[in-house]
Amino acid sequence: MCQRGRLIIISGPSGAGKSTVVRRLIAQCPLPLQLSISATTRPPRPGEVHGRDYYFVSPEEFERLRDAGAFLEYKQVYGKYWYGTLRQQVDEALELGKWVILEIDVQGALTVMEQQPDVLSFFVHPGSREELERRLRNRGTDDEQSIQRRLQVADEELAYRDRYKFEIINRDVDAAVEEICRTLQQYAIGVEHAG
Repeated sequence: MCQRGRLIIISGPSGAGKSTVVRRLIAQCPLPLQLSISATTRPPRPGEVHGRDYYFVSPEEFERLRDAGAFLEYKQVYGKYWYGTLRQQVDEALELGKWVILEIDVQGALTVMEQQPDVLSFFVHPGSREELERRLRNRGTDDEQSIQRRLQVADEELAYRDRYKFEIINRDVDAAVEEICRTLQQYAIGVEHAG
């Protein structure tokens, strides 16, 4: 029987570089890492594939799953689309020995931490609000109103960073990935000795 995996949360404000960190972490860290795929009611963007990028479901199906208790956490984003982490998918991967990464927002993270206190949680941010604003502007994907809204949400999220086990300042992606991987490997050694 294989050793049960660990649940990992990586969150932080929009523009902190979470997705880049997670992609590199999965590619470079020698642990059996797997990204949890969220369910969403938003339509697929060009190039997105059902079951790889998201599980695309109708609002009615999402509501049915929610009412059945199928989500570890869920939320409606900007009053429009719903997103949720499927409990069964996470549990099955953990049973197979995978270390499952949830790349979720702070509210979702707090919900999961309440249910699973032993989760390894990382709060990723660029070190300052000024740097965060610079990154959001350099992306060139948001209008001024969206940038201001993202910064307001970031201020709220930063207030919760001390609720996470680890704080990662992402000034350099390689260094951030290395720090997270090293931390996870220390837990893996601890798990092996405990088992």
